[in-house]
Amino acid sequence: MQIENTPLSGVLILTPARHGDTRGFFSESWNRKTLTDAGVDLPEFVQDNHSLSSQVGTLRGLHYQSPPHAQGKLVRCGRGRLFDVAVDVRRGSPTYGQWFGAELSFQNGRQLWIPAGFLHGFVTREPDTEIVYKCTDHYDKASDGAVAWDSLGIDWNVSEPLLSDKDRAAPAFGDWTSPFSFEEPA
Repeated sequence: MQIENTPLSGVLILTPARHGDTRGFFSESWNRKTLTDAGVDLPEFVQDNHSLSSQVGTLRGLHYQSPPHAQGKLVRCGRGRLFDVAVDVRRGSPTYGQWFGAELSFQNGRQLWIPAGFLHGFVTREPDTEIVYKCTDHYDKASDGAVAWDSLGIDWNVSEPLLSDKDRAAPAFGDWTSPFSFEEPA
């Protein structure tokens, strides 16, 4: 497993090894022991989600779940290609309001670990793109929230994305109060 740090503390790019032959490939997309042995200790995952976006330019986000049901997410692309984004919204963090984005695709096999305390969103780059992700807490409707996709200066490389009603109505970052606080690493 290749592990890369990003400019946002705690957000990681994980790229599992692929073992291939003429039939295709095999890859361990998640292995707690492998990561623990490499010094990465992620929380327990309790839910897996799978979403399909049929059209290029479908943008989902920026989403979060507030405490006490905040979610960390390990995100990968099962089919197609997408641009995945994490935004630090931990009040008091040195990188508060900053974002990081990475291309995840079926081809590159990369995954993005997004801890609780970050907004998450993505835009599809190919038709019929699937995103698969593990969550550290169960979905909780009362804790579900969103921030406007276009209020943080993120370069999505799309001018008129396909949005849900929820994402279209989300408040701008400047009009929103984060429910997350930054804690210095031990």
